[in-house]
Amino acid sequence: MEILEKVKSLLPKEVISRIELEGSEIIVYTKDREFFKTHEETIREIVGQIKKRIEVRPEKNLTIDEEATKEIIKQLVPEDAKIKSIYFEPERSLVFIVAAKPGLVIGRGGETFRRIRSETFWVPRIERVPAIDSNVVDGIRKMMHSESKFRKDFLNGIGEKIFGETKAKRDWIRIIGMGGWGEVGRSCTLIETPKSKVIIDCGIKAGATNSEVYPIFNTKEFDYGELDAIIISHSHLDHCGAVPILYEYGYSGPLYMTTPTLDLATLLWLDYIDVMQKGTTTPLFTAKGVKDAVKHAITLEYGEVSDVAPDVRLTFQSSGHILGSSSPHLHIGEGLHNIVYALDQKFGRTTLLDPAFTDFQRIETLIIESTYGGKDDIMPLRAEAERQLIDIVNKTMERNGIVLIPSFSVERAQEVMAILVENGLQHNVYLDGMIWDANGIFTAYPEYLSRNMQKKIFNGQDPFLSPIFKRIASQQEREKVWDDKPCVIVSTSGMMTGGPVLQHLQALAEDPKNTLIFVGYQSEGSLGRRIQKGWREVPIRTENGKTISIPLNMEVYTSDGLSGHSDRNQLLSFIGRLSSRPSKVICVHGESQKTIELARAINRIFRIEAIAPKNLETIRLK
Repeated sequence: MEILEKVKSLLPKEVISRIELEGSEIIVYTKDREFFKTHEETIREIVGQIKKRIEVRPEKNLTIDEEATKEIIKQLVPEDAKIKSIYFEPERSLVFIVAAKPGLVIGRGGETFRRIRSETFWVPRIERVPAIDSNVVDGIRKMMHSESKFRKDFLNGIGEKIFGETKAKRDWIRIIGMGGWGEVGRSCTLIETPKSKVIIDCGIKAGATNSEVYPIFNTKEFDYGELDAIIISHSHLDHCGAVPILYEYGYSGPLYMTTPTLDLATLLWLDYIDVMQKGTTTPLFTAKGVKDAVKHAITLEYGEVSDVAPDVRLTFQSSGHILGSSSPHLHIGEGLHNIVYALDQKFGRTTLLDPAFTDFQRIETLIIESTYGGKDDIMPLRAEAERQLIDIVNKTMERNGIVLIPSFSVERAQEVMAILVENGLQHNVYLDGMIWDANGIFTAYPEYLSRNMQKKIFNGQDPFLSPIFKRIASQQEREKVWDDKPCVIVSTSGMMTGGPVLQHLQALAEDPKNTLIFVGYQSEGSLGRRIQKGWREVPIRTENGKTISIPLNMEVYTSDGLSGHSDRNQLLSFIGRLSSRPSKVICVHGESQKTIELARAINRIFRIEAIAPKNLETIRLK
């Protein structure tokens, strides 16, 4: 292969034993211990020439004994790092060090990391122990380790497809909306380039029936067998919920996302199966589809440039929406076209996250969300929204009531938790549904949170570890909570379309001392939206399958300013702050009228071509 021959020609012949591909990364195996210790400057020069990532690893016969390696690591790493486990992948000469404080394993300026490498001749990989136990994080790591042989072969095959000789099949770049265009839910956009086909996002629509639940896979332009990659912006099910379906259909290609997104998506996929089965509804996919998705996942960090298809390079940048969420930046060809996919996003500082990244050096096409893009979608200031939330909670506590907050298990729940802690709430806050499990994932990746929140966590002020938070782990515990007045209950699902929140509503709805607070978007047709519209008789499905109506006497509030989405002003500010002004803006992920209104505003204010297409429309970009 040309790229490997190029690297080989630039290295001293006597030190190379073999060169392989792991996805877009070039792995040079060496039989020379001295070269392994001193290769950094040589590799840096080669990377500067070929613009590809290269890693040097020793051949297996150079590495020292595994038990001896463990002892050296324990001697070099301070006890305060709290190493939980050390395990090996001999076929790749990798040693994985799982610790509570990875920074101490790396050492000042990377000194400890380098000493581990030079004294053991293993290449270290460092993983953080979640501060709250997470079966999902542990399970994914164990599965990746147990599937190391499969992963090695899989990544090698992906690399060969990316760097192999691919003749152009088309002379255009076009995008096709397969879901989420002119609607909220089942986001999925197909991108065709001269040499590749990829999709960005592949979600489901909560509460929809029949074929509208998942993307429009039966369009003739889509064939999963022709896909070079699936790219996922973040872990909410309306953006990733249909991914396991494609693996069950037979897709066997790569799945790109950030590491927190993979963990959170897996949590949500498994919970979806559980909720559907408990509701006697056949799930759209099974645990096998989830496992296959995880096995084929390739995770990237923010700012890491990676080839993902023969003529597509991908870079994830923070979108400010949820933990690990990203705005994928696609660079197509050699400067041919650049696409930024900015949904979902938040261009405003929140308690947990910094605003969405805007320093893209080149954009021709911007795809942007319109969830709150309507002309009247102006949210209150963040500080005002937080103050309103705390005032409502405090008033309910004073009258010995219970606050029920329906919440998405990922981001919104953690945002509410952080606000309650920062404002000094002393009453018990009970977490139901998957929220506790999601918290474990949040504690594994503090580096993906805002700079301010990172400082607090690293200084021992992690809000997720506050003693006010209690987990509801059983039906018996759930029923006891209703008598623990006053208190706060944060429970899934966020739109009240299912989950334990409905049990809490049934138990609490008739007491006027209690309060229901909405802190997130309620889609059209959901129970949450109906209550917002003024319903005061609420249908609840009981355990025996019957539907009953209960009077809703509790107070009802909506806190608009806590959304993880940008409002209209923030969307326009995001475009105005971009380092590179796009020539075309495509408004999607919003109710039809909102996408149209946002497109008109963009065209009027910035003099940029802006459109609001519907599903199945095709747009030629080049």
